[in-house]
Amino acid sequence: MRVCLLFPGQGAQYPKMGLDLRDASPKVRDLFQLASDAAGFDVGRTLSAGTAEELAATDKAQTLITLVNLSAAAVLAERGTEPGGCAGFSLGEYAALCTAGVLGAEAVFRLVRIRGAVMEKASRDLDASGEKPGMAAVLGLPSERAAAVVAGIEGVFVANHNSPVQLVLSGTAAGLAKAEELLKAEGAKRFLRLNVSGPFHSPLMDGARARYEEALAGFPFADPVLPVYSNVTAVPIGSGAEARELCARQVVSPVRWVDEERRLLADGFASFREAGPGTVLTGLFKALRADVDCRPAGTAEAIGR
Repeated sequence: MRVCLLFPGQGAQYPKMGLDLRDASPKVRDLFQLASDAAGFDVGRTLSAGTAEELAATDKAQTLITLVNLSAAAVLAERGTEPGGCAGFSLGEYAALCTAGVLGAEAVFRLVRIRGAVMEKASRDLDASGEKPGMAAVLGLPSERAAAVVAGIEGVFVANHNSPVQLVLSGTAAGLAKAEELLKAEGAKRFLRLNVSGPFHSPLMDGARARYEEALAGFPFADPVLPVYSNVTAVPIGSGAEARELCARQVVSPVRWVDEERRLLADGFASFREAGPGTVLTGLFKALRADVDCRPAGTAEAIGR
């Protein structure tokens, strides 16, 4: 049975995550040091003492989540789980690229720090322009129907295809207000504003994409040694050059997670482990297929079972 590792993205973080993995593995302790050196702050101290609000700041969250994702993958490998493929949700795609041999761990930590910084700057620039953008989850309405309702609303974009009944939008304050009105009239059960710092995975982040593309040019990308699936295309990435291009496009493109899940199943994967903090991806996969073998694997206890 081929196992695929799934890596969560920003929003999965919580205080003290990953500390049990550090205690369980010398290799993970090396990852903690590597992340601290690349990010310029003590990741262990931040995870030990940081509040939920501090861990959610984009400049720190991207490093910390990536660290815990890679730590979980390392402990899984030490305990006998070698993946046949991998995929990551948004930020989680960087742990997937590392696991597939496209990027080394040091390069990944440096890149996610840059990615977080350019995304944060683009978000603050939008705030200063008066747009006050954000994100919102649409719950309880078929995703295709929800996408059709918001099509054409100025300043609103589909950001994440989370599940058949959960869509995430990015947009300006005015655009999201109009989307909420129309979607509730259409029968959506909830329109949940998300506590994020910007309108991620939308054309509103094009300023971040341009700056990030310049940074990506300075990093070597190898061809994958394992199948690694792209949020942008929902299919395996063919080369290191393609991976670099997709990293830039991902900043402004929707996360096609449902399409990725379907492609993984079609490609023969029958068992999945959520290597990282939380259980969000396990829940999303169960929303697509209740019988799928997808389990959390982000703590030493969960991995040990």
